[in-house]
Amino acid sequence: MGSRFDITIVAQDSATAELRIDDAIAEITRIENLIFEWRPETQVSKINLNAGIQPVKVDKEVFELTQRALRISKITNGAFDISFAAMDKIWRFDSTMTTMPTADEVKRSLAKVGYKNIILDSLQSTIFLKLQGMKIGFGSIGKGYAADKTGKPMEAKGVHAGIINASGDIKQPNGSKWNIGITNPFDTNKFIAIVLLGRDAVTTSGNYKKFVE
Repeated sequence: MGSRFDITIVAQDSATAELRIDDAIAEITRIENLIFEWRPETQVSKINLNAGIQPVKVDKEVFELTQRALRISKITNGAFDISFAAMDKIWRFDSTMTTMPTADEVKRSLAKVGYKNIILDSLQSTIFLKLQGMKIGFGSIGKGYAADKTGKPMEAKGVHAGIINASGDIKQPNGSKWNIGITNPFDTNKFIAIVLLGRDAVTTSGNYKKFVE
């Protein structure tokens, strides 16, 4: 998924631990092959290829994840939008970007973005993007979804303690919460906060990682 997954579990022996972690890797790979748009064979890629042409029938899992994304879009008044994937690459946070994009370039980049143009048909289990050139992408919630889907089966198979780096779904052996430190980006030897998490998740984002001058 373009990211590192760290899976740590407590098990009776190393063989059992390795087996359960292999199960987790298989589940993460399954989800990647189902929803990530950079793989041409995924259902999401087929939705994007048929934008403005015809609806695409999808698995219940893809349909429900899209429904969830649209609910978040409505709650945030469009600040969160999986159709961001259609944006032209006018921002390049590396040395190749030498000028700021113009207002016209920004406007053209946003022309195909808009969650209200994502049409769901629950009876047919189809997804249709109304505008040609539209695209959807699950980079914003896909990794968290995969971590969540991975943790629950491990619990069902008897793994009662551990952590998945993107989710923190499973409790510590003694039932206490995890101490999660948020690093100070300007002084990595210090924390700006420490939060306690049980069956929760935390994610951070900062403009110190991606910016242009």
